[in-house]
Amino acid sequence: MQTKIKDEKIDYLFEGILTLNTVEECYDFFEDLCTIAELKEMSKRLYAAKMLKNNCVYTDIAAQTGLSTATISRVNRCLKYGTDGYIKVLEALEDKK
Repeated sequence: MQTKIKDEKIDYLFEGILTLNTVEECYDFFEDLCTIAELKEMSKRLYAAKMLKNNCVYTDIAAQTGLSTATISRVNRCLKYGTDGYIKVLEALEDKK
């Protein structure tokens, strides 16, 4: 795995996240860790990734999420050329259904 952000503190954060078992535990942890605006922004990006994967157009995604087309474009670039993080999560969520 190659990443520009890898360090001991981020590893510790991710290990902490991996200890969470329920959506309620995630709410508790992330409400303490992040601002409401940060949480909403992350959720919008994941939702935009889902919509892009389902071939929705930018205007529909912007209308439903409130994201700018620049942010949607960044999410799209990550889907196409990134580390497959979005893809792995979206597939795991689909498999969970």
